[in-house]
Amino acid sequence: MRPVYLVCGGVSKFAKARPEVTFQAMVKEAYDYALADLGLEFGKAAELVDASVASYFSDHFMRQLKAGSMVQDYLGLCPKPSRRVEGGGATGGLAFQSGWEAVASGRHELVLVYGWETMSRVNTWKGNEFIALASDANFDYPVGGFYTGYYAMMVVRHMREFGTSLEQMALVSVKNHGNAVHNPYAQKRTAVSVEQVRAAEMVAWPLTLLDVCVMSDGAAVVLLASEAGLARLERATGRRARPARVAGVGGGMDAMRMADRPRGEVMLLPHEKPGDYPGLKYPGVHSFRAGRMASKAAYAMAGIGDPAAELDFVELHDAYTSSEIQTYEDMGLARYGEGGRFVESGRPFLPGLDYGVALPEQGRLPVNPSGGLLACGHPVGATGLMQAVFALWQLQGSIGRHFGNERLQVRNARRGAIHSHAGTGTYVVVSILERAFP
Repeated sequence: MRPVYLVCGGVSKFAKARPEVTFQAMVKEAYDYALADLGLEFGKAAELVDASVASYFSDHFMRQLKAGSMVQDYLGLCPKPSRRVEGGGATGGLAFQSGWEAVASGRHELVLVYGWETMSRVNTWKGNEFIALASDANFDYPVGGFYTGYYAMMVVRHMREFGTSLEQMALVSVKNHGNAVHNPYAQKRTAVSVEQVRAAEMVAWPLTLLDVCVMSDGAAVVLLASEAGLARLERATGRRARPARVAGVGGGMDAMRMADRPRGEVMLLPHEKPGDYPGLKYPGVHSFRAGRMASKAAYAMAGIGDPAAELDFVELHDAYTSSEIQTYEDMGLARYGEGGRFVESGRPFLPGLDYGVALPEQGRLPVNPSGGLLACGHPVGATGLMQAVFALWQLQGSIGRHFGNERLQVRNARRGAIHSHAGTGTYVVVSILERAFP
């Protein structure tokens, strides 16, 4: 298995609606940005790229099958090989790992991964119906299988099991919206308070509108390379790239119906021991076993023993404030049951920003410094790739150049994690990125 590097990336503006562009043109916005950042001409890129992966969740939003082939043609990459990857909310992260596999296996030297979603093309109620089809359409969907209801149920159990509070969930929203104020690509760039989160319109108790991510239009692309691919790019551009190495990848799955998920012992990470969780019914509906599986595999590959001590930042799938807290625990950033106290401590906030709340341990391990899905938006096929782009910029120390300010730059970032999640934890993937240049 060969080393794989994330060389460059680009994102379009994420917005509630982008009616002025087709999905092909929106992907090209992100692609052109990535090429310009690398110093690579459009025509030359078409010669150098060996293959691509298309990432989009639902054909329904576009009323178009085989849309990946249309983007491939628009980017000038025909007749190079391509494939489409789909896996609910984890689509972008799965596509990233599919591109990694194509390079790590030795099949290709340079692989482009592009993702998008145009969710505004349908009414919100219809969009929610399409998303709900990612539940069991024979069992869950007919009895109201809409995801905010699922996540409300899960966090109520988390609250009962562990004492997680409404204010702790609201702090996740305060953090991520506060970060996005400084991210020009984010869909929602307005700071909020705990009081505003709790006073917002209720969607499914206890989740309000400010606890929930929104549907979006947007695109993102990344370019993955082998060492031979890096050399090829250097010859073409006359300069060395500043890449991140993909140090670890992991994935996990669980039964789509939560009622089908067995109960057993907690899957332990290297820094945990069997006596840490006496009597915990795992995974229950309060935890995502697939997320623990993905994290464990990625950490093992990257040689990480204690993620809270060895990661400099995390971009994770915060479709809901509650799921961010649950994912702290699945990823081992906090023990099971301590995710609420983790955010309350201030550890996942960025240092140096004023969020309007007291945070005794502010900035120990920034989580979603970009603003996450809650504030950036969630154009599903692009989301996991957006995380990879922002992670690369963090590791390059180039957030200031790309965002126009350095407020969200994690200082001296050497290693970060990206995390994509689908359904109620049906698919989860985790990838570890490390700085790979002097």
